[in-house]
Amino acid sequence: MAKIFDAAELAKHNKPDDCWVCLYGDVWDVTEFLPSHPGGSSIILKLAGRDATEEYDPIHPQGTLESNLKPEAKLGKIDPDTLPKPEADNAQKDQDEEGPPEMRSLLNLDEIEEVATKQISKKCWAYYYSAGDDLISKRLNNEVYKQILLRPRVFVDCTKCDLTTSLVGHNVGMPLFVAPAAMARLAHPDGELGIAQGISQFGAMQIISNNASMTPEQIVEGSLPGQIFGWQLYVQNERKKSEDMLVRINNMPDKYKFICLTLDAPVPGKREHDEKSQDLGAKLPVTSAVKSGESRPGGGGVGQQLFWGTAADLTWKNTLPWLAKHTSLPIVLKGIQTHEDAYLAAQYAPQVKAIILSNHGGRALDTAPPAIHTLLEIRKYCPEVLSLVEVWVDGGIKRGTDVVKALCLGAKAVGVGRAALFGLGAGGTEGVNRTFEILEAEMKTCMRLLGVEKVSDLRPKHINSRAVERDIYDGEAGLEKLGLWVKARL
Repeated sequence: MAKIFDAAELAKHNKPDDCWVCLYGDVWDVTEFLPSHPGGSSIILKLAGRDATEEYDPIHPQGTLESNLKPEAKLGKIDPDTLPKPEADNAQKDQDEEGPPEMRSLLNLDEIEEVATKQISKKCWAYYYSAGDDLISKRLNNEVYKQILLRPRVFVDCTKCDLTTSLVGHNVGMPLFVAPAAMARLAHPDGELGIAQGISQFGAMQIISNNASMTPEQIVEGSLPGQIFGWQLYVQNERKKSEDMLVRINNMPDKYKFICLTLDAPVPGKREHDEKSQDLGAKLPVTSAVKSGESRPGGGGVGQQLFWGTAADLTWKNTLPWLAKHTSLPIVLKGIQTHEDAYLAAQYAPQVKAIILSNHGGRALDTAPPAIHTLLEIRKYCPEVLSLVEVWVDGGIKRGTDVVKALCLGAKAVGVGRAALFGLGAGGTEGVNRTFEILEAEMKTCMRLLGVEKVSDLRPKHINSRAVERDIYDGEAGLEKLGLWVKARL
């Protein structure tokens, strides 16, 4: 019979050399785990000696405790009657009583984000909203689409509009996909599963974050036949962790169709909104810190915690051959930001089936180029890349017209990350569904007014991108091939 502890006994164990926490009614001794916790010891010490379930639950997938702690670390049960009752925040109480508006009343993604901001916690909002440094790349990701003008044709039969396409050899209902977005259960208990269910009726694809708050098995459970998923991979310094995860993904070939290797954030960016929302370790006395593994740059936001342990030593020469040993699934390289790297990636086809032009939602290196700049670079310096691998883009999408403009420039698919998370925060699964419903309707309206029936018929002639072309890179091609934009040397 499990031993029963009261809250007073639990509270005594709140030091680095004697650290207990309560999770889901169980009392755990996590002292030995402190130095190796990916988020650092300070986050656990902040919760030491009390019930940490509320903070733990939205972040960690099922089974995380059992896989990291020895069985004997579970000491017993907590007497729930001895735990302090949570104090209701008056503002939160009023908000809960009012509840979110009808999702059908929301007409665009800005309205959905506004509703979500009122529903989710400040910590959650700061993590989703935050971006690198001065948020310049984040803003430019969206503003660049406003600089591209559409060229509608008239006297064209526009009664039909077909959004279907194929991605990495699989049919999908639309060229819009959910980009990898971490910690969905911070926004709503439906989590990544809710996103999967919310987009299912559209036949849209979803790339599951390496830092999802649910297990890869849970997320695809009950998904529709033919629904397509990819798995994002952040290669870990401890390679075996990544290899073990690849084994799990390989065992679900009916759902996970590719590996999305993320390259645009080998180290975390400096996300000040996220860091300010955390006081991890800031109020702890110096004596309470565990020295081992505490050197974490840039503060203690959620982003910093998630990146701890991520490998920064990936190379073209070593990483793709290593991946080939551990999975036969196609590889999608996420985070290409120059035409040179797009050209290099294309040389690794057919292992590499697609590339995602992305600056990590502006969350890594601030003032890095928006995906549209990189796409225009590719068209200028190495257009053959578009025929060797599929080129996808993400970042800054707020309207269906944004999606169509990217497709006109040669993108095969367009991803949204924050939009899915804010949809989830606004209304759970229903909020995600409404987000995609809005974007689908806007895409169809745009294509009909352009006089285009099929996604495959969209071309650069349907847009005017001259204002953006003035700002793209105009230096040496930097490619090892002859006759490509060789400038005269006068």
